[in-house]
Amino acid sequence: MDPRGFVRVLVGALGLRIPVASKAGGARVHALSSPCYCEVRLPNFPVETAPVPLIPSASPVPEPRNIAASFYLDEQALQKLLSASCLSLHSSCLEISVFTARQGSSCGLAEGALLGTLKIPVSFEWTEGIPVQIHSGWSCIGKDKSQGRCPGAELHVNIRVEADPRFMFQFDGETALSPQIVQVQGKMRQPIFSCKFSRDRSFRTRLGQPDTPRANGWSVSHQGDKDKDRKERKGWIVVIHDLSGSPVAAASMVTPFVPFTGSDRVSRSNPGAWLILRPEPTGASSWLPWGRLEAWRERGGKGKLGLKFQLIPEGGGVAGTGNGVLVSEMVIPMQKGGEFVVDTGRLKTEASPCISPVETPQSSGDCSFNLGLPIASGFVMSCKVPGERKSSKPTVQLATRHVACVEDAAVFMALAAAVDLSRDACQPFSRKLRSELSQSMEDPF
Repeated sequence: MDPRGFVRVLVGALGLRIPVASKAGGARVHALSSPCYCEVRLPNFPVETAPVPLIPSASPVPEPRNIAASFYLDEQALQKLLSASCLSLHSSCLEISVFTARQGSSCGLAEGALLGTLKIPVSFEWTEGIPVQIHSGWSCIGKDKSQGRCPGAELHVNIRVEADPRFMFQFDGETALSPQIVQVQGKMRQPIFSCKFSRDRSFRTRLGQPDTPRANGWSVSHQGDKDKDRKERKGWIVVIHDLSGSPVAAASMVTPFVPFTGSDRVSRSNPGAWLILRPEPTGASSWLPWGRLEAWRERGGKGKLGLKFQLIPEGGGVAGTGNGVLVSEMVIPMQKGGEFVVDTGRLKTEASPCISPVETPQSSGDCSFNLGLPIASGFVMSCKVPGERKSSKPTVQLATRHVACVEDAAVFMALAAAVDLSRDACQPFSRKLRSELSQSMEDPF
């Protein structure tokens, strides 16, 4: 089966050059002291906001690897943009509006005066699947009416479009009901994995995690009695199996989910946590930590789910959370749901060229588990999180460049399962858990 076609639109290398004083909304703007930001818009997508650094005239152009905004379009979304352009008098455009900001707000930015807007039309070049540089360099974004010319207020930006194919997977049922996981391509659904949910602590011992309060610096939970479900949620385990029945990844709840003192919610100060595990690549019957997912419930009447995922570096061991590399942290509204996303292009890390996309993975015994997430920029994976009390059959999208074989995808399925179950683990303790989550089940092997 082929991966699903996506393109990503990257906006970066932002810089503002104002060599002389200019007017904006009646206020004088100085090139070296006025804070600025931009809003990047693409039709049918949320607006993205980013700071725009001021560049002195003699300074070099901004670094093109500094990504300010990114948009991901599948074939349907791209065709919709192009069709709208054909049916109307105006082309669909990527718009970058630059504002001066007033200082003094809590986040350092407030609504400011518009300096100008740069518009880049959406074109059929975007559909070819070949990396295309749509725009690069300095552009005038406004005119000084008193002088009738561009006064030097210029925006530097680099806009490029490149293919970003993805694999799409879906759990065929609720995670706690141990469903199959299929790969989806159009109307075709091909079984790839199965997952097994359990609350049986015997599996933890098989993973090499001693049945003690702490193991190698990570807290390890124990199987609780049914009457303790309202006081703590612990011992949940999901094991991902390949089609031959061999376990290829796992998510183990290693820090119990307990309510904050005086409340019925899991707090950010004391989150529950999962350890995402993978087998030794050498084929030995032992497991290695791959990542750590923390989850909690934000304050507020409507409720929000907080998620934080850290990747454990190759050979980094499990000495503690300080060894993890943060690759995603977000808050998802539980009333309507959202998406958990790992996108390293949005992280404040040193970027490097991405690995080239690979063909549809085939099962093999020689798999690369050093997936390069801390350094490879761009989309990695996403998992839909439905609203609270809604049925959940997680849909996972995974960038092909991070998958050298089928088994490489398994850890992401384990991560998606942990994200999905965190929705239940973080629900108020005044509510009763579903029966499949509140009773011991058989051994996940």
